[in-house]
Amino acid sequence: MSFGLSVQLVLSIFNLFGFCVSTGTHSLRYHYLYLSEPGPSLPKFLAVGYVDDQPFIRYDSRVDKAEPQAPWITPMNAKYWEKETKKQRKWAEIHQVETWQTMGYHNHSSGMHSTHRMFGCEIQEDGHFNSFWRFGYDGQDHVSLDMETLSWVSANPVALLTKRRIETEHCYAEYDKAYLEGPCLASLHRYLEVFSNTHLRKPPTVRVTKHSAQDGGTTLRCWALGFYPQDISLSWWLGEKKLNSKLEYVEPHPSGDGTYQVWMAVWVPAGDETQYTCHVQHSSLNHTLTVNKDPYEQAPGD
Repeated sequence: MSFGLSVQLVLSIFNLFGFCVSTGTHSLRYHYLYLSEPGPSLPKFLAVGYVDDQPFIRYDSRVDKAEPQAPWITPMNAKYWEKETKKQRKWAEIHQVETWQTMGYHNHSSGMHSTHRMFGCEIQEDGHFNSFWRFGYDGQDHVSLDMETLSWVSANPVALLTKRRIETEHCYAEYDKAYLEGPCLASLHRYLEVFSNTHLRKPPTVRVTKHSAQDGGTTLRCWALGFYPQDISLSWWLGEKKLNSKLEYVEPHPSGDGTYQVWMAVWVPAGDETQYTCHVQHSSLNHTLTVNKDPYEQAPGD
C-alpha cells in the first residue's frame, strides 16, 4: 500500500500503532516515521517521544533539531538538546536503510512508502515493568520483538525476510532488551521526576455549555479543563438522582501543555436546564465540585 502526499494521512500512521497507557502505569515511548518520497509538505523523518500519552520531544528532518513539545521539558540544558538531535539524526540514517531494504522485499522500487518504529518501556502501578519494540511498513505491522523469548515475530510472509535478516545480527535482540530495561527505565524515572515537580496536582477549570438539540431539547456539556493527574470523575445529576442514561462522554485526553481535558454531555428537556448539575471529583479537590450555572454559556453556532 502506498500513500498520497497528505500530512493527516501520513501522521495517522502513528495512530495505527497506537498505545494505551492504563491508569497507574507510566511509560516512555518513541515513534519514528520515515518516508521514501515525502513530498514538499512532509518530513522525510519524524520522531516523537512520549511520557505516558503526552508528547514531550519532536525531531523533524526539515528542521534538523530536537525540539520540546511540553513546557516541563523546555528547561533542559543545551547539552541535552544537542545529544537528542544527534541521536535522531542517527535514527534517520538507520530508517533510510531499513526503508529501502523493506521496499525491496515488497518489490517496491519507487513511490512513497513508510517505515515506522515504536519502542519503549513502562512501569506498572505494582512496580513491575514491561518493554515493547515494534516495526511497521506502510502503516501495517511488520516485525516485533518478543521480550520474554527474545525472538523476532513476523506479521506476514514478506516480513519473514526482515526477520531472517535481523536474526543474523545475533546481538540485536539482546541490545534492545538491555536498552529498554536499563537506560529507558532510568530516563522514564528522570522524566517523571521533572514532570511531577512542575505539575504536581492541578485542579480542573469547570464550565458548562448549552447546545440546541435537533429534537427540540437541549444538550448540556460539562467541561473539565487543565487538570493533572489524569484520573477524574464527571457525573450529571437531576436533583438528588445521578443520571445514567442519555449521556455522552469523552475520555480524558492531553490538552497539549501537560494537563488533561474531558467533557460529559446530557440531553435535557428544553426549559429544564437549571435543574441539572454537573459533579466533578479530582485528587486536587478536597470536595466534590458542583456546577449549576444559570444562565448556561451558549455554545458557538447555537
